[in-house]
Amino acid sequence: MHLWLPISLCTAFFDSMKDVFSKKSLVQVDEYIVAWAYRAMGFPFLLPILFFIPIPEIGPSFWTALIVSGTLNLITTFLYIKAVKSSDLSITSPMLTFSPVFLLITSPLITREFPTFWGICGILLIISGAYMLQIKEKSKGWLAPFFAMKKEKGPRYMLLVAFIWSISANFDKIGVKNSSPVFWSLMINLYLVLTLLPFLLILSRHKLKDIPKHIHTLLPMGIFSAAALLFHCLAIRLTLVAYAISIKRTSAVMSVVWGHYIFKEKGIKERLLGVLIMILGVLLIGFS
Repeated sequence: MHLWLPISLCTAFFDSMKDVFSKKSLVQVDEYIVAWAYRAMGFPFLLPILFFIPIPEIGPSFWTALIVSGTLNLITTFLYIKAVKSSDLSITSPMLTFSPVFLLITSPLITREFPTFWGICGILLIISGAYMLQIKEKSKGWLAPFFAMKKEKGPRYMLLVAFIWSISANFDKIGVKNSSPVFWSLMINLYLVLTLLPFLLILSRHKLKDIPKHIHTLLPMGIFSAAALLFHCLAIRLTLVAYAISIKRTSAVMSVVWGHYIFKEKGIKERLLGVLIMILGVLLIGFS
């Protein structure tokens, strides 16, 4: 078993925990505050790491990668908010599982990475399993998100998010290769904190007083977000971007568990098939 696999699974775990606290926060906190906080609250916990690691040599493509990835992630932040606000999560979230499919196209073009045949099979299995997990209302059919794109903006926005992430993830790898996983994690986080700040001050300036009142959910969200970002950068340093992102999408399995035990959501038994399919996909990628 390759080292990057458990690291990617840690990414999925931290990402799923970040989502738990994001969901808790969004009940009472403005979405723009949440979007900024999940970057800003984690940054102080990443910053001290600089005192324990050598500053890496910055490669020639570092700043280009930072600007491109940072700007793309800034755009997806707002698209994600628009998607969540305009449509139900049950028809928007499944669109994110298609980012590994887009990576099969973008990674060869940007980073010259080509998965193996069994790796591609594993990616497709993970996407299929995650898609099945996200569709809660079977009565609407498995293709409900695609049909919904005709009449709702949310799924269209989220599919665009998945496509943009398939580009930014490749520039994350370029940034990591031109510095180090830890240093890149810090810099991309700082870039997003600073670029999101003006939007926060303009769009949510009258609600900033809510931050101290809800620090008990915003702070854990930021810590888990920072951990997910750090492990993500470590994983893409060690393997193909498409593989790392595919394993990251297994956070959907964990979300099913958290949803059942924390938010008392129903339907966990019906989603076991999706879980099993995703696990098979993980094994195919891990041993390919």
